[in-house]
Amino acid sequence: MNIKLHNDFPFINPEELQDVYASVDWMNHNADIITKVFNASTHVTLAMDNDRVIGFGQALSDGVFNAAIYDVVVHSNYQGMGIGKMIMNDLLQHLRNISCVHLISTTANEDFYRSLGLKKLKHPWPAF
Repeated sequence: MNIKLHNDFPFINPEELQDVYASVDWMNHNADIITKVFNASTHVTLAMDNDRVIGFGQALSDGVFNAAIYDVVVHSNYQGMGIGKMIMNDLLQHLRNISCVHLISTTANEDFYRSLGLKKLKHPWPAF
């Protein structure tokens, strides 16, 4: 296995990303949606095994104060190998000068993100 990270989305076929989403039962991401989401992202990290996309993460940022990391996904066949950690570390490195980085995640992955030094925050105000 030869895992390398890339930060250039346009050269990737969106069907490859769709395959990664489908491997973890995220079925609502078609090629058009994936293209829109990733083209609108300010930061993208792709994990590649040779020429195959096996994981990715994306973020949106204003470039100064705020950023949000979304959709950190690793193909089910490659989970537990440290690839998610590689993706997160790369995204966080690119966002290192941002004052506040938010993570949008499912609750099932809290232990993983906590192991990277992230913490769950509770809002001091009620939800609308």
